[in-house]
Amino acid sequence: MPQQTWTAVDDYFNGLLVEEDGALLAAAADSEAAGLPAHQVAPNQGKLLHLLARIRGARTILEIGTLGGYSTIWLARALPEDGRLVTLESDPRCAAVATANIARAGLERVVDLRVGKARDSLPVLADEGAGPFDLVFIDADKPSNPEYLEWAVRLTRPGSVIVGDNVVRDGAVTDPADDDPRVQGVRRFTELIADHPRLTATTLQTVGAKGYDGFTLALVTG
Repeated sequence: MPQQTWTAVDDYFNGLLVEEDGALLAAAADSEAAGLPAHQVAPNQGKLLHLLARIRGARTILEIGTLGGYSTIWLARALPEDGRLVTLESDPRCAAVATANIARAGLERVVDLRVGKARDSLPVLADEGAGPFDLVFIDADKPSNPEYLEWAVRLTRPGSVIVGDNVVRDGAVTDPADDDPRVQGVRRFTELIADHPRLTATTLQTVGAKGYDGFTLALVTG
């Protein structure tokens, strides 16, 4: 099916089931105006994250990769009044846009945005005793996905949910000879999940307004 059809189907269901208020629309618009990469989740994907957090009854969320804060807003709105979301962003330019978007949504009290490489911020969170987190959303540089997964498991507990985005790579993930570091990062990420004694998971392929992609959903067990 053509991309036009996928987008039209997303538009139909989003129009009925997904409500983007002014803060979400402005977050997407301001991210685009600032020239940030168009990597943020689609509205229905944002709603899915929101629902997963609510289904889990999450009180604490860790997001690896903030970008302009669009997914951050969806996730933070799923938290109770005393909930907390820590989001990690390596690019100061993205962090500045996200900070403004989060403030506009009235979520600055809930969201702790930390600027710097996640591989540096994650050990600090562990040292602070910031976990365990009820939900972890991994949506950053794919070559580092295996490292992010190990930290996600370390910073969660049985019953916690881990979501990894953009794992299909237009189907390239099936090719072990593909030398794209993003593909290899996702492949190793998936292999680690498959072999991990504390994780059970599945991956779903998706099509929609953002094209052909997919996400991995894992549950921390044991």
